[in-house]
Amino acid sequence: MIYTVTLNPSIDYIVEVEDFRLGDLNRMKRDLKLPGGKGINVSRVLNQLGIQNKAIGFLGGFTGRYIEEWLREESISSDFVFVADDTRINIKLKAGHETEINGTGPAIREAEADTLVQKLAMLSADDIVILSGSVPPSLGGDFYDKLISVCKQSNAEFVIDTTGTALKEALAHKPMLVKPNHHELAELFGVTINSREEIITYGRKLLEAGAKHVLVSMAGEGALFITGNEVYHANAPKGNVKNSVGAGDSMIAGFVGTLSLTGDLLEAFRAGVASGSATAFSDDLAEREHIEQLRPLIQISQL
Repeated sequence: MIYTVTLNPSIDYIVEVEDFRLGDLNRMKRDLKLPGGKGINVSRVLNQLGIQNKAIGFLGGFTGRYIEEWLREESISSDFVFVADDTRINIKLKAGHETEINGTGPAIREAEADTLVQKLAMLSADDIVILSGSVPPSLGGDFYDKLISVCKQSNAEFVIDTTGTALKEALAHKPMLVKPNHHELAELFGVTINSREEIITYGRKLLEAGAKHVLVSMAGEGALFITGNEVYHANAPKGNVKNSVGAGDSMIAGFVGTLSLTGDLLEAFRAGVASGSATAFSDDLAEREHIEQLRPLIQISQL
């Protein structure tokens, strides 16, 4: 089983305004409410690919029930811990440029946090746990460490998709995959990256620190896959980019899901790039038909 963990989900409220005027009355051209949170995005794309998974994490209030119902309608299995406070709402204002206003998320109580840890205690060595996104401030900076410890005790593989200190500390525990984009990779090492060669240099440092595989997304320049002593590049297919939210999550879903089915690293890489691109070209997340259309367009070369 693949488990996705979303500690701080959201409803993403997407609002389009043609001529936004600060301090004045504005009328929406279009609005859309979607379940948000990186792990939830991964679950939704895995589901499109026909790969069984279970979404867990924290949900609360009417906003949490909205997300739970959405997942149920998409036939996605879930087992969230319901908390006392409401799940947050994130606003994505599209008015020429996109402006994001993200909520902080609910306060998670100790008993609620312990319940989630207990849910992962039943893992087996055949399971993969995908840890994605931010940690609510109330959980403290070491909560991912607790979840990783549970994974290690069960010999389950884990993937971590976060940034900063949480990512650095996770590397020593040998995550199956890390997937920074090129900007996040530069921030992680406190450097400026100006070339593909520099991306490879710092991507290898993630392997040296413990990661088993590294994906680095580079927007229109495609993506790099670094594993062992080998480096591969995949092109980015051409298309009209509509949506940057969830493209990285979709790449993780395509990679991990395909690897779990086939064991083929390069086919997993191809599926990851196709899934991420399909989301970038969509209003919402990638759909299976679009992913399959893009797969043959992904050309992989060894560097």
